Amino acid sequence: MVKIISRKSLGTQPVYDIGVKDDHNFILANGMVASNCFNKSHSTAYGYVTYQTAYLKANYPVEYMAALLTASSNSTDKIQKYIATCSTMGIEILPPDINRSDLDFTPISNSILFGFSAIRNLGHGAINCIIKARENGGEFKALADLCDRVDLRTLNRRGLEALIYCGAFDSIQPNRQQLIKDLEPLISWAQDRAKDRESGQLNIFDLFGNTNSEPDQNNNAWESAPSAPAVSDFSRQEKLNWEKELLGFYVSDHPLKSARPVAQVLSPVSLAELAEQKKGTTLSAIVMLTEVKPHLTKKNNERMAFVQMEDLTGQAEGVVFPKTYEKISSLLQADSRLIIWAKVDERDEKIQLIIEDAELIESLRTVVVELTPQEVTTNNLNQLKSILQKHSGKKHQAKFPVLATIAAPQQYQFVRFDSKYWVQDHQVTVNALKASGFDARTAPVIRS
Repeated sequence: MVKIISRKSLGTQPVYDIGVKDDHNFILANGMVASNCFNKSHSTAYGYVTYQTAYLKANYPVEYMAALLTASSNSTDKIQKYIATCSTMGIEILPPDINRSDLDFTPISNSILFGFSAIRNLGHGAINCIIKARENGGEFKALADLCDRVDLRTLNRRGLEALIYCGAFDSIQPNRQQLIKDLEPLISWAQDRAKDRESGQLNIFDLFGNTNSEPDQNNNAWESAPSAPAVSDFSRQEKLNWEKELLGFYVSDHPLKSARPVAQVLSPVSLAELAEQKKGTTLSAIVMLTEVKPHLTKKNNERMAFVQMEDLTGQAEGVVFPKTYEKISSLLQADSRLIIWAKVDERDEKIQLIIEDAELIESLRTVVVELTPQEVTTNNLNQLKSILQKHSGKKHQAKFPVLATIAAPQQYQFVRFDSKYWVQDHQVTVNALKASGFDARTAPVIRS
């Protein structure tokens, strides 16, 4: 093992440094110098790969992101981050499709189709069974058609349920709850047909419906398959919950999707970017709670909570200490959509948020001040700030964000006021602004 005995700076050297500023050259015991940098050949190779990657992303963005998603299929956090990146790039992520999905993520036009390998409870044997049956007999026309054409010993009930719950059959049979109810009679029916084929027997309906006298070539047998009594479909939220359970995230929709436009203004720092924020930074974020764990403090036996939350880009842990918990405990429910005010903290080398206040985004409204370019003067802006400060209320109690829109000839520009200008009573503030000649109104954060 090489032993470092001292360090010193060697000044400028003909190498490419990796960015360590000071004391990055080491004197070894044998008198040689070890420099913590890349040599030219190493740096050139990295630069070439970087150029290739940038070229592919710029010129083949759909194919590039599909490959990136496939390469990261074992990491839910990375997948969620890359799906958010696709959204900002205008690339749609499509849910799994029984007739179009392949093993991996597949680029289709300006969208990316989920691969079967990303579905939990669906093994590679079952996936190969589905793809082979589709290649040999064409697209599946119904769940019954698939059950009749695949080996149900390989693609078992658990795998079929996973396909249904994540929406893989939506393109041919969109009522997911009906398909779940149909599974029991369909599996029994398909297994009986498989036994008949293995024993060489042929159903009379197959015989008359098949000119080739080959059971496997009859593509209409599924039409006579049994089904359960009709039921209504799952609710939207139930469908999303199952997608989250089986895929690790929402695909067909997201509970926070309707809040995305305002989140870009009110919550410019996403959860995926928390690691880049300094400890102690105060920020606001629009999130959905996925788990709430109430807790009692050891010292005073006071109630507090640990929460897991997510936005469209990633996940994070939050802590609600007793004083805050007393104010917002009624809001701390799984699936609640909140705007939170929090401080960035670090615990056990992991970033977390200390939540100081929260509000349901369904009830949150914003104050919108509409300005023309001619009105954007120093006097007007100072008057506007003065009115907002007057109505800002006490610290940590201002709940209503303030936005300004400036009407340019061909577009609107949005200006987000700092949180110190957010107000405590949106309607009183609007009245005060109107009395001073400003065109102001209130608007909900999300549309119902």
